Amino acid sequence: MPAPCDMLILHYTGMPDSGEALQWLCNPIAQVSAHYFVFEDGRVLQLVPESRRAWHAGEAAWQTSTDINSRSIGIEIANPGHDGGLPPFPEAQIDAVIALSRDICTRWRIPPQNVLAHSDVAPMRKQDPGELFPWARLHEAGVGHFVAPEPIIDGRYFAQGEQGQPIEALQAMFAMYGYPLAIDGEFGPHTHAVVTAFQRHFRPGRVDGVADASTITTLRNLIRARPGVPS
Repeated sequence: MPAPCDMLILHYTGMPDSGEALQWLCNPIAQVSAHYFVFEDGRVLQLVPESRRAWHAGEAAWQTSTDINSRSIGIEIANPGHDGGLPPFPEAQIDAVIALSRDICTRWRIPPQNVLAHSDVAPMRKQDPGELFPWARLHEAGVGHFVAPEPIIDGRYFAQGEQGQPIEALQAMFAMYGYPLAIDGEFGPHTHAVVTAFQRHFRPGRVDGVADASTITTLRNLIRARPGVPS
């Protein structure tokens, strides 16, 4: 891997059959690969050495980096994804993902806030591993960064088409946490995609791309709870 690895990216395969997904990841013509593949029954295969770059993130960004493949390890989790109805992840599979992720993060000293969804680093293109992925359970097992989502209530919200200083402040908060987002004061498609990706990971109770009070407060709490940030 050209640069020191400091990120772990979790994906779903998005294909109806795990065997076909594995074949696709191993096919040079596909020009896509990942370091690990986790079957529904918890079996784990290593497809690419951790020291090698794998082509799992594609066009993606986080914080100041626009070359996520060079600094991350990718885990593909067998699941049909949104197009396949987004079935729940089996217990054995999640147990295996937790054990593998914990081992990787320990050995590479990956910060908790750098354990991310594919949708976090590529919000305009990707949805995986989706809102049913149990991020809270991973956090309880010592993997990743998470806080309890704020309850969803009625009240002021921001949505596509709005603009101005409040939108700039909202965009600045997402950018502060790491999301690839320009601070231009326009709640356009990119901001909508970032809000949606954030909700899938951190506030899955309602995934609609609307920055309501629950979403904004959860984001604020995450920023405050990041390791190394004074309380």
